[in-house]
Amino acid sequence: MRRSTLFWGALLILFGGLLLLNNTGVIDVNVWGLIGPLFLLITGLWFVWAVIAAPESAGETEEAVIPLAEATRGRIRLGHGAGRLQIDASASSGALVSGSFAGGVQQKSRRDGDELNVELRPPSGLFMPFPPLWIPFARGGLVWNVGLSKSVPLSLDIRAGAGEIRLDLTDLQVEELNVQTGASSAEVKLPAHAGYTRVEAKGGLTSLKIEVPEGVAARIRATGGLAGISVDRSRFPRTGGVNQSPDYDSAQNKVDIHVTTGLGSLVVK
Repeated sequence: MRRSTLFWGALLILFGGLLLLNNTGVIDVNVWGLIGPLFLLITGLWFVWAVIAAPESAGETEEAVIPLAEATRGRIRLGHGAGRLQIDASASSGALVSGSFAGGVQQKSRRDGDELNVELRPPSGLFMPFPPLWIPFARGGLVWNVGLSKSVPLSLDIRAGAGEIRLDLTDLQVEELNVQTGASSAEVKLPAHAGYTRVEAKGGLTSLKIEVPEGVAARIRATGGLAGISVDRSRFPRTGGVNQSPDYDSAQNKVDIHVTTGLGSLVVK
């Protein structure tokens, strides 16, 4: 905790010093224009150093299986700290959720009518939105490989800190996807045969890549301080501030994507 506090304290001192020098005439630069790039640069260096200084060991790896039983729907809330998260359609037979969880996991499940609600989160006291030097997550800790059932409709709520996120939802029946991240690199492959899927993505220093399968229509809205937006306009022409497939209204399979980020980038293809 002490090192994390020192980092944020030093960052505030640097920005405050630049503003003071500018206001007193010592320097003549657009300080506010520098804050974004400096923040990205310093935070990136911090993450790199966290990887170098972190221990190799990821701690114990837990295996978890949550049976689907007779539920016909699944709602999954997943809280993940700093590290690596992968989600795909590899749940074991008869399970709503199964996977391996390096760094540990706490799980809760309850039945609500035909819907099975599941919550997965790190062990108490381990969630960190940014990786200070002393936590063991930068090199292999909190490495979660999560398989979900492709036999029932799903709602996913994913909240992650800093790290690497890979979501392959191609074969899943995801009807609703909410993703909130800190400083992360995230790649999301959307469902190919889920009918209608609503996607809400929010991030801070996030590099987000979204892949829309061939044959799936999309409507894409992006807001916030995005540093760069790249959308395949041959598939999703832009009109009125929205990128949308020409056949969106009539498409059998379609996704409605809304992305809000801070200093981040977005690629949709």
